[in-house]
Amino acid sequence: MQNTFEALYDDLRRLALSEIRRHQTITLLNATSLVHESYLRVVKSGQVRTDERGEFMAYMARVMRSVVVDFVRSRGAEKRGGGAEHVPLDTELGEKISSHDADVLRVHEALNMLAQSDARMTQVVEMHYFAGLDDAEIAQALGVSERTVQRDWEKARLLLAVAFK
Repeated sequence: MQNTFEALYDDLRRLALSEIRRHQTITLLNATSLVHESYLRVVKSGQVRTDERGEFMAYMARVMRSVVVDFVRSRGAEKRGGGAEHVPLDTELGEKISSHDADVLRVHEALNMLAQSDARMTQVVEMHYFAGLDDAEIAQALGVSERTVQRDWEKARLLLAVAFK
């Protein structure tokens, strides 16, 4: 796995940069720390046993999503907790951060709900949205046709849109 990681390090950094851009308010994470934290989680779990690029990138997209969600959750816990004095925050930036954190958690929860009804559709969303893979790469990784990937992507987008109403 280390060879796969080393060979795809630049791709993983690009993936991490896209994650960071999507979650711009998460300022404590940068692409390098997101890639490294994800790698440490993968090594600790010992679950990835693939040398295929598409499958590896899809798995790393899920891990990066998990890192971002865990970061948002821990930051939310820090905001509410401890013996810290609570000071009202009424700036525009504070509202944007809280709103964005809530959106990250809503997307995560919506994907978890989608996974209960259609695991492949969830994989298509993760590979497309989080890993930036194209239809052909996703189809190869999942062993389905490109048309199936396109249908799953369209269905997932509709289902997720309904979940956010």
